[in-house]
Formats: sequence, structure tokens, C-alpha cells
Amino acid sequence: MDKVVLTREKETLLIPLFGKAKESTKDRPVLVDRKAVEIVSRIDYDFSSLKIPEKTNVMMCLRAKLIDNFVKDFLARDTESAAVHLGCGLDSRYDRVGNSCVDWYDVDFKEVIDIRKIFYTETDKYHLIGSSVTENGWLKEIPTGKNQYIVIAEGLFMYLQEDEIKTLLSRLKDRIGSYTLIFDAFSVYTASRVRNHPSIKKTGAVIKWGVDDPGELAKWVMGIQFIKEEYFTSNKETGNLSPGMRAAFGIANLFPFVKKAQRLLIYKVHNT
Repeated sequence: MDKVVLTREKETLLIPLFGKAKESTKDRPVLVDRKAVEIVSRIDYDFSSLKIPEKTNVMMCLRAKLIDNFVKDFLARDTESAAVHLGCGLDSRYDRVGNSCVDWYDVDFKEVIDIRKIFYTETDKYHLIGSSVTENGWLKEIPTGKNQYIVIAEGLFMYLQEDEIKTLLSRLKDRIGSYTLIFDAFSVYTASRVRNHPSIKKTGAVIKWGVDDPGELAKWVMGIQFIKEEYFTSNKETGNLSPGMRAAFGIANLFPFVKKAQRLLIYKVHNT
């Protein structure tokens, strides 16, 4: 067994990993992630200690599936593309997307990437970068001159300060020019309350950022354009949920305050 030792925010990468592995064993899973099943079986860790509620698990898998769908569609537009996956953890999105043309970069803390290298192998198309996303040096490893770029930040921005996110988005624009950005975000209220979630309390992670108005980001960096907001409570993937869970999500979707608690936000950052 591979011994994993992680602390605070870094330990949170085990939450979606275990969630995807657990979801993959269902008869009608929202998401199938065979790599997650493999990794969980090889890691020496008491995953039950994470105390992940079923609704949270379903939400995480819906989040991953919706991002996968968007990334697949985006990359299908042009074979000269690069994807930058910020805070990748042990996620297998590159495998799930399955695009052999994309130049893919998974970025996370060095200790996370060191663990990742046990389970993933770099190729001429798939790259691992060990660095905090708030540092500047790692950006030099991202090539310039691609026809299109997509930047993915799943389960990341809520752990950063607002100024850190602003600086990161600006640095990305300076390096690669225009890019499409997709990430999930809490509302301000949810960000203030989610610290009491059992999984967050277990890891000791600190939630630092939430946003109510998606248009707010347009004021941060010149050239940011809000494209769309997608809700976990209402999308085509909810059809795979159990009847009870589907009903719960349907009720939640009736209340804007609830459905906006956590959702996907998509932007185009223009090099202007």
C-alpha cells in the first residue's frame, strides 16, 4: 500500500477522489472513474474518517461530470489546444476527457504531484507541474502560441484569497493571452458557513472566498467576460440520480438562494 500523508487544504484532495470511486460502484453512476477506484484501493488511508455525506458526494460527481462535458466540447473545436488544470489533486480528468491532441498540464503542490507520479506517467502530451498555483515560476512551463486555451479550477478558488485569484488570472493572461476559464464557486453565505461541513472540519481546511454576482469578476482584470452559470441542481446529468436524490435536487432548484450556493461559472478572458 502507498502511504499518503497530507495536511489541511491538501488533504481535501482525498474527498473528491474517494467520492468518485464510491460513485463508480453504483448501478447508475453519475460519473465512472476507474482510475479513482484504482488509486483508493492502493492508498493506505481511512477514507471513512472523511465522513462525506451522500448529497455532497453526488454534488462533487455532478460537478466533475459537468466540467468534463464542457472541456470535451471545448477541445473538440480545435486540435491545437492546451488545457491547464489548476489544483488537480489526484483527479483523472485527462483520462476521462480522452483527447489525444490536447497539450495537458496538471498543476498542484509539489508534494501532491509527487504522490500523483505514483499513479500517473508523463508523456509528450501530458505534463505534471509541482507548484502552488499562487507562485509565478510554474507559468513558464505552459507553452504560448496555442490556438485556444482552457483553464480549469475545480474545488480550488474557495481556498484562495480574492487577491490571489485576481493575480493568478492576470498572470495567466500575461503568459498565454486569451483563455476560457471554468471553475466552481460558493456563494458568499455558503463560503462563510461551509467550515462546519464534516469533511472540511476533518481536514482542517479554511474556506476563504465566495461570490454572489458572477459579473463581479469583470471588474477584476481587464478583458474578463462572463459567459454562463450552470447549476448542479438542474442539468441533464441529474437524470442518473436516484429518485429521492433527484427530487431533492429538484426542490432545491426552486430556490435561487439554494441553487446558487455552489455552481459552475464560465468566463472568457480576452487578451485586450
